[in-house]
Amino acid sequence: MRHPILLAVCIAGATAVTGCAKKNANDTVERAFEDVNVVDATNLSDVMLTVADPNEAVTYFERSAKADPTRIDHLRGLAASLIRAKRISEGVTAWENVTKSPETTSDDSVELADAMIRSGDWAGAEQVLNNVPPTHETFKRYRLEALVADSKQDWKKSDSFYETAVGLTSTPGSVMNNWGYSKLTRGDYPAAERLFTDAIRHNNDLFTAKNNLVLARAAQKDYTLPVIDMTQTERAQLLHTMALSAIKQGDVQTGTGLLREAIDTHPQHFEAAVRSLRALEEQTG
Repeated sequence: MRHPILLAVCIAGATAVTGCAKKNANDTVERAFEDVNVVDATNLSDVMLTVADPNEAVTYFERSAKADPTRIDHLRGLAASLIRAKRISEGVTAWENVTKSPETTSDDSVELADAMIRSGDWAGAEQVLNNVPPTHETFKRYRLEALVADSKQDWKKSDSFYETAVGLTSTPGSVMNNWGYSKLTRGDYPAAERLFTDAIRHNNDLFTAKNNLVLARAAQKDYTLPVIDMTQTERAQLLHTMALSAIKQGDVQTGTGLLREAIDTHPQHFEAAVRSLRALEEQTG
């Protein structure tokens, strides 16, 4: 008569073991999915910070930061996305929140300074950069230091910071363009021309540097296009820039000829150049 009881106990024990096994298996599966979700979230965050629509990225990181406000990566993502979305004042506030976190780094302070410069708060950016340890030697830090020095017309510091920044990156085209523009505003046209040429050599797609190069040459009364790679559309645009520079300097006849050449060169209708030529002819006619 004991056998049924023993059997029941055995069945109960087996059920318990089976239940434990199922629980352990479920826990393992849950942990595995948690790991996968972390990886997926990281990948999604990277996508949001690079190729996603900026405003969609803002929404994503706002939701993420609200769900877990202790995660500094969410706060950084929100701040960076706001800057990408051109919501600069909100971006400044967001970067300020990041720098208040106990996990903040010097890079975060540099990003805050960058946001402040974009908002026009040069004094605030300078103060933030002054509080970054001198041992934090990064390309972005020195590029921003150079821009701040430019804003104060402290040319000696500006040149020093630009030179340091150039040495800290393998792609110095954009900072060389900034440095060249700094020289252009000072009236040092030959130095500006050299820097714009170097910027284009490092990055031939940098049309801003090509346009600035034409400005530097025109300021020296050199109304010939530089020998650089350019598309037909770029050529027309650069001729237009050169024409306006010539006219501004009183070389009206030269400017008129350059405007006509720009219109003839452009593969499509060049409305801006046509308007400029029409306005010039009305004034001189």
